[in-house]
Amino acid sequence: MKGYAMDTPPKTRVIIAGGGTAGWLAAALLTRQLGALVDVTLIESDEIGTVGVGEATIPTVQAFHALLGLDERAFMAATGATFKLGIAFEGWARPDDRYVHSFGDVGRSTWMGDFQHFWLEARANGLAGDFGDYCLELQAAEARRFTIGQQGPQLNYAYHFDAGRYARFLRERCETAGLTRIEGRIAGIDRSAETGHIDAVILANGSRVAGDLFLDCSGFRGLLIGDALGVGYEDWSHWLPANRALAVQTTSVEPARPYTRAIAHDAGWQWRIPLQHRVGNGIVYSSEYLSDDAARDRLLASVQGQPLTDPRLLRFTTGRRLRAWEGNCIALSLAGGFVEPLESTSIHLVMTALTRLLRAFPFDGISPAVVAQFNAQTRREIEGVRDFIILHYHLNQRSEPFWKACAAMPIPDTLAERIALFADAAQAYQSPDDLFRVSSWTQVMLGQRLEPRDWHRLARMMPPERLGSSLAELKAGIAQQVDRLPAHQAFVDRYCAQDAPGVAA
Repeated sequence: MKGYAMDTPPKTRVIIAGGGTAGWLAAALLTRQLGALVDVTLIESDEIGTVGVGEATIPTVQAFHALLGLDERAFMAATGATFKLGIAFEGWARPDDRYVHSFGDVGRSTWMGDFQHFWLEARANGLAGDFGDYCLELQAAEARRFTIGQQGPQLNYAYHFDAGRYARFLRERCETAGLTRIEGRIAGIDRSAETGHIDAVILANGSRVAGDLFLDCSGFRGLLIGDALGVGYEDWSHWLPANRALAVQTTSVEPARPYTRAIAHDAGWQWRIPLQHRVGNGIVYSSEYLSDDAARDRLLASVQGQPLTDPRLLRFTTGRRLRAWEGNCIALSLAGGFVEPLESTSIHLVMTALTRLLRAFPFDGISPAVVAQFNAQTRREIEGVRDFIILHYHLNQRSEPFWKACAAMPIPDTLAERIALFADAAQAYQSPDDLFRVSSWTQVMLGQRLEPRDWHRLARMMPPERLGSSLAELKAGIAQQVDRLPAHQAFVDRYCAQDAPGVAA
């Protein structure tokens, strides 16, 4: 058979505008997965700081790290990471309340109904413990224990890490893989008169960097997607009124807990995130109810340990870019939207956008149908996250003006339907583009004191003594597993040691 010579198509030139976590995640994924097909250039300026306060993740980060080919121990050692099994919400429904939204499934479900129906029936008969008694990850978090390895239980986990170290860790990998980094500040763009697409970015020193696809990682400003292309922003502050955050780093004063703390106060909440080498702290608040000076004083008065940095103020407007993909530009992270850090979703949204881009990468030009689908999926995903965050604020029984306003505010119809469904029939669900699973919705709605009026009758088909014994056995089995786990801090110390042997759980 006669062979035919085939021309090698030119590589797609990808320009990443901005560094930080989003920019270097994009660079790492594209160089790793499409290195033979794309030329990647990242432009960032050391003069421009990054937000970089996001130090907590959710379990989806593990799959993305697998795409990057990251070694978990090397990543954790480089970033000062600890493990995360969930988030403890303190004072959210009422000032003295506390519950944990864990990463694990609660109890055992059947094809006819989820676990909460059985638990509600058992509780009505005085046969159930707390809802969280039936979740391994939650109980391990409360006991401050953790392990991974083939001999131990398979825990669903994520990480706490230093965002600045994470970006540097990714940068080192990218630069050894052939990525081009340009130090400079973007001052303008050249657009095609015919298509309106971006042809090149113009740097402050006058140099021109041409590309085929541009990823906007320039932060809240949206330098390309907003300033240059004029894509608008949908403001969600009427649903999520917090618009300020102050972040400060402190020394550690206790062994690292395997969970994030989200501590409510009269005008918002505070976070506390334990790393190997320090603790990340912050206060989120509404400037209508708390001044910047008062927030700073409150943050510094409440931290444990000695401050290592001065508090850094961040101003933001929750919402989303009307289109994440416009022409040949895709907005990532803060350039595309922001739903505040309450459930640690910011890094996840970057990662899902990048995996979505891989599936729809425009090697042969921009397809309007592909762009429309990308934008629709992005919108549904971030709106689902938005609803889940609003849920925490809206379902509260606190008496302060900020919280009373959140409880009284109109909410999106999509969230109102979920609340009504759970209140009427204890039903929760996960749609195809939803991030949060049934267990997540259920843990938070119950934690925020939403009491269902009724539940599935299938739970009443089981004799009470059998139902009670089943729950007792499940609780006891989880307690036994937790008792066999090592302390979280001890496991981290051993796992991240440079000369650590193979881990045996």
